Amino acid sequence: MRIAVLAVQGAFIEHRKMLDMLNVSSIEIRQKKDLSYSFDGLIIPGGESTVQSKLIKELELYDELKNYIVSGLPVFGTCAGLLLLAKEIKNDNRVHLATMNISAVRNAYGRQLGSFYTEGDFAGIGKIPMTFIRAPYIAEVNGNAKALAIVDNHIVAALEDNQLVTSFHPELNNDLSVHKFFIDMISNKT
Repeated sequence: MRIAVLAVQGAFIEHRKMLDMLNVSSIEIRQKKDLSYSFDGLIIPGGESTVQSKLIKELELYDELKNYIVSGLPVFGTCAGLLLLAKEIKNDNRVHLATMNISAVRNAYGRQLGSFYTEGDFAGIGKIPMTFIRAPYIAEVNGNAKALAIVDNHIVAALEDNQLVTSFHPELNNDLSVHKFFIDMISNKT
């Protein structure tokens, strides 16, 4: 198994370290030629969703990435990655890849000072550490999307077919369970 990590901006190194700890091979997607390598899943990391969206368009990654996801490639978006996958962002009229039937709220907990850590229940895993940094939350899940974790009455993780998203950053803790969850999604698909 090999997982691609979008590496144009954000916390891609942290995700690769988690995959290393799980003995899963990973590659970085930095430019269009990187899409010629084979991979079984894609991680879109946290960072700046506006910057990531601009770069994937400028680097001509947008159409192929969207086609991979729509065609069923397992994808895991954290924080900014969640915003890139959301079909609607309630407080922003822009949409990005827009492949997942969720409505998100950008910077929902406020700016940097609104960052926090908690522990919460994640469906199928149990209680896990959750680090939120200028995080979005999910206001609504639609279609086949379903909530996997709720913190303070807000949806902070969701799953729809081949797409997994979290508002929080599992790559910033030592707990590997969300990455294992994603790897199981890939294993169950193949």
